[in-house]
Amino acid sequence: MTAPSVAPPVADVSRVLTELLSKPTQEGVLDGALVHAASLMGSQLLGGQVRGLGIVRRGNDRIGAVLGYPRDLLGLDVAGPWSTGRTRLLSDGSRDLYAANPPEVTAVFDRAGLSSVSLSLVVPLADRGRSVGALLLDRVGEGGVTQQQQDAISRFGQSLGPLLGLIGSRDEWRQAARQITGAVVEAVESREFDALGHARAVTEIAMQLGRALGLAGRELDELWYASTLHDLGKIHGEAGHALVGANFLHGVTVLSEAERAVRHHHERWDGQGEPDRLAGEDIPLYARLVAVANAYVRMGDVGRVKTQAGKALDPRMVELLDKALNDLTLRSAQD
Repeated sequence: MTAPSVAPPVADVSRVLTELLSKPTQEGVLDGALVHAASLMGSQLLGGQVRGLGIVRRGNDRIGAVLGYPRDLLGLDVAGPWSTGRTRLLSDGSRDLYAANPPEVTAVFDRAGLSSVSLSLVVPLADRGRSVGALLLDRVGEGGVTQQQQDAISRFGQSLGPLLGLIGSRDEWRQAARQITGAVVEAVESREFDALGHARAVTEIAMQLGRALGLAGRELDELWYASTLHDLGKIHGEAGHALVGANFLHGVTVLSEAERAVRHHHERWDGQGEPDRLAGEDIPLYARLVAVANAYVRMGDVGRVKTQAGKALDPRMVELLDKALNDLTLRSAQD
């Protein structure tokens, strides 16, 4: 099945690259890649002529991006016809995709409308010979794909693979750094049985508060390190542990805000804390977040935490904690 010969549009390479890197995760890049690849097929996006799936390989193959399909597909582990390592045009639509997956997965495909695909272009993505994912571009209804379009999308896929590989390697190192950090903190906590798991619990609450505040990306990374490492200084005892912990991070320029948070997480909103007796919003934001999360984990009751609003704790952060916990309770009840 072929379409009339129409040259694919010439894209501004710098613009495409900027758009792809606007969300510097593998999933974010795949989102942008699907839109650009669909445009190379001459897609009338609003008419739904082209739909797509972005596959990311991180252990298992899974759906990391969608175009024209329900977002319910995101995160679904799948197998598919991209393992050959070459671009393929499948004239029988999604039959190969269905054949490669078990009934519980194909049932999800049915609900998403993949059974209506008439033709599918499979573009494997590789980095130095290693598979990092794939793009699936599906025609629904009439229409085909010219050889020019196939070639253009294949070349785009060849340039996209190394970008995904680079981001994937960064993510792997980032995850390794977090695992090592967590292991070090647990080793410190293991010296005192009651403290085991404290940092993880504080971090879960702090990250929830950070997301509720609209923090993202690098900001959440620093908050994660601040909350995970807030008690690291206790390796030298309780007294002055905030300063000791901050000193461990001194010179780690990418964690400068985390260092400030560790140093000041025992300051008080009323200015009676330590080490510098900062008050109110002079206390760094991440330190205020960690302080509220720390108080909730230690007290185990949001009512008791509320009694410290405006005294030891930032009242706005306490209010945010109360709302976040209420939202969590509501979601649990609905589930």
